[in-house]
Amino acid sequence: MTEKKSENIQGAFYMTVCMAAFGINDALMKLGSEHFSLVQAIFVRSIFTTLLIGGFAWYKGAFKVSIQGRDRKLIALRVTGEVFGAFFFLTAIFNMPLANATAILQSLPLAVTLGAALFLGETVGWRRYGAILIGFAGVMIIVRPGSEGFNSYSFYALGAILFIVLRDLSTRRISGSIPSSFVSFLTSLVIMIVTALLLPFQDWTPLTVQNTSILFAASLFVVFAYVLSVSSVRVGEIAFVSPFRYTILLWSMALGIFMFGDFPDTWTMVGSAIVVAMGIYTFYREQKNAAR
Repeated sequence: MTEKKSENIQGAFYMTVCMAAFGINDALMKLGSEHFSLVQAIFVRSIFTTLLIGGFAWYKGAFKVSIQGRDRKLIALRVTGEVFGAFFFLTAIFNMPLANATAILQSLPLAVTLGAALFLGETVGWRRYGAILIGFAGVMIIVRPGSEGFNSYSFYALGAILFIVLRDLSTRRISGSIPSSFVSFLTSLVIMIVTALLLPFQDWTPLTVQNTSILFAASLFVVFAYVLSVSSVRVGEIAFVSPFRYTILLWSMALGIFMFGDFPDTWTMVGSAIVVAMGIYTFYREQKNAAR
């Protein structure tokens, strides 16, 4: 029992640090918006991430894999969701407070549960449907369409959720024999290629040590976060570790305040609390039903 408790604490620590790394990556990308266009920022970062993930995948022997036709379609869907999800979410954080965009994205587990029920035939009871509805109401409190503090780029964060749901649902169906590092490498490679094709239509900012180091640091943190996310669920129990995903909200709020002077207002805090509470409750119900 003591050993399991220690593993859970270790897993929770990994997850918390993982969310901090994701939050720092987002903050660095937002900082990069002062120097680069969205396309150039994603392109430069994707060069670093592709090299880093590719090296890791090669070290793990992930390229020695045979992909069947069904998995090829699923990987294509996953990559599509990741590419558009990245563009939409980064557009949001380039143009609105970091904490607000991050808070909206925390409704993702609710959206994935709804998508799994609608498209994968998974059973979802009335309690989880109720939690999803209340959680999305929390998102609307954060967005507040028509209010004085409304930012139209909130809809880009909402759009990102739809594409990330596509990514996550297709990932669920990919065969377990396909290494995660290989799929991540393909995703990063496609993002690099897509942004390279868009570069001729964008203004190019000359690369310097200062502005490039921001994106290089972002790539290091995002790869570090990917590794920790796997380690966290392998060490501890998922039911104990997963709620610590929401610590990214605390990191994003702190980074937004200290790096950009963005203080979240009361309604953003209220909406975030509702989204987090409903997300944790939905996960609790999923674990309870799985135990049955």
